[in-house]
Amino acid sequence: MALLELYTEYNRVWIPDAENVWKSAEIKKDFHPGDNVLELLLEDGTELLHPVDPSSPQLPPLRNPDILVGENDLTALSYLHEPAVLHNLKVRFVESRIIYTYCGIILVAVNPYKQLPIYGDAIIHAYSGQNMGDMDPHIFAVAEEAYKQMARNHKNQSIIVSGESGAGKTVSARFAMRYFAVVSKSGSKTRVEDKVLASNPITEAIGNAKTTRNDNSSRFGKYTEIGFDRRYRIIGANMRTYLLEKSRVVFQVVCGLTIFFRVTSFIYKFQYTSIGGNISIEGVDDRKDMEETRQTFSLLGLKEDFQSDVFKVLAAILHLGNVEIRNSGDEKSLVSPSDPHLAVFCELLDVSAEGLVRWLCHRRIVLVAETVVKPLPRKRAVNARDALAKQIYAHLFDCIINSINMALKVPGKQHAFIGVLDIYGFETFEINSFEQFCINYANEKLQQQFNLHVFKLEQEEYMKEDIPWTLIDFYDNQPVIDLIEAKMGILDLLDEECLFPQGTDQSWLQKLYNYLHTSPLFEKPRLSNEAFVIQHFADKVVYQCRGFLEKNRDALYEELVDIMRDSKFPFLANFFQDEEQPTVTGKAVKVKPARPGVKPANKQLRTSVGDKFRSSLSLLMETLNATTPHYVRCIKPNDEKLPFEYDSRRVVQQLRACGVLETIHISAQSYPSRWTYIEFYSRYSVLMTHQETGVSDKKQTCKNVLQRLIQDSNQYKFGRTKIFFRAGQVAYLEKLRLDRLRGACITIQKHVRGWSQRRKYLQMREAAIILQQYIRGKRSIRPAMLKQGWAAVVIQRRWKGYRMRQIYQLVRLASVTIQAFTRGWMARKQYKKMQEEHKALVLQKYARAWLARRRFQTMRRLVLNVQLSYRVQQLRKKIDEQNKENRGLMERLTSLANSHSQTVDRLHSLETQLEKSTNQNASLEAREKKVKEDTSLVSFNDKQYGIVQVRVLYLFDQIKRNLLEDKENEARLRKIAENSIEIQRQDHDKEVEALKEEIKRLKEERVGLQRKMEEGSQVNADLQEQVIQLSKHVKIIPELRKEVSNLQTQKNNLDRKIKEQLTPNDSEKIYEIEDVLTALDGLQKASRILENHQKEQKESFETQVEGMKLKVEHLQNENSKLQNLFQEKSNINENIRQEVSRLSSENSVIPELKLQVSELQRQKQELEKRIHSAGKICNLECIFSTLICSDDEMCVIFRHFEERAEELEEVKEQLQARIEELEEDNNHLKKVQMMENEAKIRLRHEASRLTAENIDFEEQLDKKDRLIKKLQSQIKTKQTPLPNIPKDYLGMLEYKRDDESKLIQNIILDLKPKGVVVNMIPGLPSYILLMCIRHADYLNDETKLKSLMNATISAIKKVIMTHHKDLELLSFWLSNTYLLLNCLKQYSGEEEFMKQNTPRQMKNCLQNFDLSEHRQIISDLAIHIYHQFISVMEKALSPAIVPGMLEHESLQGISSMKPTGFRKRSNSIYEDSETYTISSILQQLSIFHSIMMQHGMEPDLIQQAIKQMFYLVGATTLNNMMLRKDMCSCRKGMQIRCNISYLEEWLKEKELQNSNSMDTLRPLSQAAWLLQVNKSTEDDAKEITEKCTELNPVQIVKILNSYTPIDDFEKRVSSSFVRKVQSLLHDREGSTQLMLDADYRFQVTFPFRSSSQALELLQVPNSLHLGFLTRI
Repeated sequence: MALLELYTEYNRVWIPDAENVWKSAEIKKDFHPGDNVLELLLEDGTELLHPVDPSSPQLPPLRNPDILVGENDLTALSYLHEPAVLHNLKVRFVESRIIYTYCGIILVAVNPYKQLPIYGDAIIHAYSGQNMGDMDPHIFAVAEEAYKQMARNHKNQSIIVSGESGAGKTVSARFAMRYFAVVSKSGSKTRVEDKVLASNPITEAIGNAKTTRNDNSSRFGKYTEIGFDRRYRIIGANMRTYLLEKSRVVFQVVCGLTIFFRVTSFIYKFQYTSIGGNISIEGVDDRKDMEETRQTFSLLGLKEDFQSDVFKVLAAILHLGNVEIRNSGDEKSLVSPSDPHLAVFCELLDVSAEGLVRWLCHRRIVLVAETVVKPLPRKRAVNARDALAKQIYAHLFDCIINSINMALKVPGKQHAFIGVLDIYGFETFEINSFEQFCINYANEKLQQQFNLHVFKLEQEEYMKEDIPWTLIDFYDNQPVIDLIEAKMGILDLLDEECLFPQGTDQSWLQKLYNYLHTSPLFEKPRLSNEAFVIQHFADKVVYQCRGFLEKNRDALYEELVDIMRDSKFPFLANFFQDEEQPTVTGKAVKVKPARPGVKPANKQLRTSVGDKFRSSLSLLMETLNATTPHYVRCIKPNDEKLPFEYDSRRVVQQLRACGVLETIHISAQSYPSRWTYIEFYSRYSVLMTHQETGVSDKKQTCKNVLQRLIQDSNQYKFGRTKIFFRAGQVAYLEKLRLDRLRGACITIQKHVRGWSQRRKYLQMREAAIILQQYIRGKRSIRPAMLKQGWAAVVIQRRWKGYRMRQIYQLVRLASVTIQAFTRGWMARKQYKKMQEEHKALVLQKYARAWLARRRFQTMRRLVLNVQLSYRVQQLRKKIDEQNKENRGLMERLTSLANSHSQTVDRLHSLETQLEKSTNQNASLEAREKKVKEDTSLVSFNDKQYGIVQVRVLYLFDQIKRNLLEDKENEARLRKIAENSIEIQRQDHDKEVEALKEEIKRLKEERVGLQRKMEEGSQVNADLQEQVIQLSKHVKIIPELRKEVSNLQTQKNNLDRKIKEQLTPNDSEKIYEIEDVLTALDGLQKASRILENHQKEQKESFETQVEGMKLKVEHLQNENSKLQNLFQEKSNINENIRQEVSRLSSENSVIPELKLQVSELQRQKQELEKRIHSAGKICNLECIFSTLICSDDEMCVIFRHFEERAEELEEVKEQLQARIEELEEDNNHLKKVQMMENEAKIRLRHEASRLTAENIDFEEQLDKKDRLIKKLQSQIKTKQTPLPNIPKDYLGMLEYKRDDESKLIQNIILDLKPKGVVVNMIPGLPSYILLMCIRHADYLNDETKLKSLMNATISAIKKVIMTHHKDLELLSFWLSNTYLLLNCLKQYSGEEEFMKQNTPRQMKNCLQNFDLSEHRQIISDLAIHIYHQFISVMEKALSPAIVPGMLEHESLQGISSMKPTGFRKRSNSIYEDSETYTISSILQQLSIFHSIMMQHGMEPDLIQQAIKQMFYLVGATTLNNMMLRKDMCSCRKGMQIRCNISYLEEWLKEKELQNSNSMDTLRPLSQAAWLLQVNKSTEDDAKEITEKCTELNPVQIVKILNSYTPIDDFEKRVSSSFVRKVQSLLHDREGSTQLMLDADYRFQVTFPFRSSSQALELLQVPNSLHLGFLTRI
């Protein structure tokens, strides 16, 4: 649409105004091409005729719709021009109290002249990590964008802060550097970021001036490079300064350098500080600032000696200014040698007083042949004194800056940097001199760089969106720059004139007139010969030529320099040492000035100030061109420094000077308004037709709508992601949208009003008709007619009464009959249902009891089998040992037998000796006889013979006795040996027989187990047969389906017959309805029987499947117990399980059949209702017909009913018989089920028998164990053994000291929280550690106990530090640490923790040690784990909070989309970023809750963690809402309250209502309510103050000021209403912070909870690899 077509009635325009620059007016009449006037209506009600040239109409600029006013970005305005920008800034600054506004890539900052609560650390953290267009404009947003682009693009950045004096440049630069210091902590002990911030007060003190208009006016340019490492943490900084105004040292009309005021705050006034008068600014304490300056010196590491030297030089400069120079004749001057200030100056700087007195008033002129000393007049002597003061201060300034740079220099390689340029803006005063010329020259260069950058960004945006790029005409200030710095330009001519000793300002000015008069940008003033005019990009500036040459030369007499150089004060002498031309060093920056500087030939031909400034400016521009710039333009709203006062004339002057309007001009020439397709679709869907909204492709829909609404295709362009509009087109679309909404409102009002009027008309018409009836009836009725009518009425009443009684009795009889049958059927149905429920309860009771017993018996059998196998192994070992002992006994028996045989041999030898002795005796007797015969022969030998005989007899007797004694000893030994051998043999035989019997019994039991195995195989075969039967039953399912389909067809036929019977001309309706009723009853009963049959079949299938599952489980248990015997049967069981799963999947068809049957039943009930209603109608008709007939016909009808009742009774009996048959089938199925139950019972009996046999076998093993021990003790010690007492577990675990490291490694370091054992018993590690602690306490081993406790705590800390981001592991160890803490309290023996202990737990308490100190350490560790756990949850939840709670449109049909500016189109936004909703938040909270529940965390801890998460959600959402003006709307309040309700429902679902989590959302809920409530009257203000109790006054006022209407039907909050609310909130106490502390943590508590776990029943799983632990 053409721009001229928008000048229609009711639209508003801007017209020039002398006072407010622009004022608004409304068009009274449509403007047509050719009109010479535009009729306007001003806001004060006066009419105005604005003249227009018909040939080339220059119409006033159009005003934007109110919905676009107050936007964050000026480029979002539909009409981009000066009045629109000025008005938007005024609305934001005055009404909304917002000081920051975007204008494309520029941040416009208006100085509020008031401290605002928007610069705290909470605000910094809120902007950290955010995209630039997502939050309200702020200096922190610009700093974050620079920091993010540096980290993402690996490119250096620059922030250029400029503006007039007093606009807030220094404060803005300070806040930007503070942001970098907070978000990028260095992490080192040097605290570089604190030093960077500490450098600001020093540079401001020595380089800023104190004025009546600005107490901290920067009088130099400063570029601070903040260096970052590869992790983007601050590692150092470097400062470069530009053009220090040294003239502020000695001459100032209204201001002076700040450091002088701070130094002189302790003493009397000096001349240099009192030239501008007595300056005292309210709220500025010079003494306090001086103390802060000294502290920052110390913080930077500048020692006391350095500070003392600095203050000495400053004091000397002040005293030098007080040195009095007097006239001493014509062209002469002198200084009194006794001047006290001169003495102090010389003493402080340690210089010669005589030389200083002489050369202050004289000058040495070197000629060719001689040297002449010439006296100076007083004026030139004063200038020399002031030049010396300025030179000393300049050197001091450079020295301090170099010292600061050295202090900020940190070892390490710099990866990237962000430069912050705090430089003076464009200046124009009544008297403009050399300083203003250099300042404006620098601003020309910066403006050129800014224009090129804006142009480049526009081109990149067009190329990114694939839109044809056309050249845009914008202002290029290169001619002005050439006028200043080109060859034979102003600076070149100035340097040339400075080379001449006799050069003057007038001669230089004359050269300018001669050489530059042809330039259109250079002018000569009409009324002055001492000035020249330059047309800058902002405005024309008149410069006074006086002082240009002197300031450019910056000359100081060489004699004074020599005096300073000869000073014995080293700090001063170093200032004036001869040095080479300094070369500015920078990283990868090479200075290339526009014109090579003039190399001086000697000391007198030094580089001029202008040349130095040009070189440093060239270096600055190259640095800025090598970085990505970000612009901050500071605006001074008024000259009186009044808070939130807006002077339009001063503001527009600065907007023209700072380049904001140039940005607007560049944007306005192309397509300034840019909407995404989603935003356009959401905003202008009301303009779409039904066909267009039905298209699924929203992008194509947008194109179709635009092509239909705007015919000129040049007014918009379609990009890849956005639609580009020319100026005014968005306003036109807003007008169409408003017209459509207004038309819809009118249509709704029209119909509502029409309906209301019609209703009133119909009521009046009805009343009139009734009145007419009564009046007409009264006139026409006569008495006779009344009587006749009354008699007719009486007759009719009697007759109708009789008829109605007959009908009533008939209907009553039928109703009673139907009710009787119905109630009987319902009672039987209810009884059957109750009976089924009772049976089901009984079955459930027995089934659950059986399942519980089965589980118990299974566990018991498992334990018994494990014990049996263990004891069998032990028995085998003992039998082997017994065999070894038997072999030892046999060896002893053989040894005894050998000894016995030896004894027998010995006896045989003795017998042979005895026989020999008898033979000898016989021989002796024979000899004796022979001797007796020979006595007579030998008489001499008688005596000798007698002696020999006596001796022989004696020997014989002796041998005989010896033999007898040997024989007796041998017999006695033989008897003893035989007795002992016999006894041992008998015992051994008994033992062998007992062992043989035991082995025989074991073999029999093995045979029995094999028999059971065969029975198990038989059971498997039976199961397979049952599976086959079930598969046959499954085949019945298609038959059931056929029956259902048959029933469906019967129902359809029946429905068709009913429709045919319900025709009005059918005469046999009554009789056929009865047939239909009987058929329906039959259908109902058949469907009921089919349903019961299906239910019974399903139940039988389920019981069979359950039985098979139980049997399979039983077989699996048996296989696990006897896996060596039943290995070959595992495949069969697997097949059975597969078959059961297949059958269960096939049985899933049964519920579908039930659904079909229920659907048929529902349709049958509907048919019954229809038949019942039809039957009533037919009965009534036949009753009316029978009333006319005779009584005989009534009797016939009654008989017919009785016959039909008898037929129904017969049908009922048949159905009863059918039911009995079905019940018999059901009984048969029940018998089958009972048989299966009996089989299960037999299995249970068999299991119990096996259990009993296992118990008997265990008893036998125990007896055998005791027998073996008895035999061993008899064999070894021959003592009676003591009876064996069975052990009981004490709930302790024993381990060796060497195994402590393995225990900690397995139970803490290597433990994973996802194990099966850990999930079944979440607190198992804590219980195991407690049992180990109890054992150490039981042993009274203090060293072992302390070692275990210290190792446990250290290991948990190590795990937490290693896996500090693992949510599940943190949750697991938080739960276990809390449980261990509670267990240590529970078993500590303290009475307060033992109230709920069992007697066994009382007994298990610690006896020897007090672990209260370790409990405190564990408590602190648990608190640390909790906070780390909360941090991980916050990190996972934070990205979803703002998109889910604020940005996502959860309510359908309610959209708060508005046009966005350039910042929403910046590179910080990615199109493929993840989209979060409120469901994302709820899903994340559910994940947290499930993890905590899985690890067995206490409910109290879960509630505290969830409460902390809800606080984070509320605080983050509220903080972002405070910083985002686009989120403060009525519709957004509805969205927020809806999302809060979702969170409340989630708490109810998780049963966490008692956690007080909703209390943390009260501030957010009240803020959302505040957005929705009315905000206009005094009652509204009182209601706000009464209900918003959780919000402080600062937050309430911020929300009211930020409230943004979405549609034209909404209104802004007026300033008077805001002031009214502020007055009501004046006395309220509370916080004054704008932001909630999102990092605030509620104090965590660990309430004591006793554990019911019995330690003696815990077993250590093998999966934990803790086999070295022993249960005690």
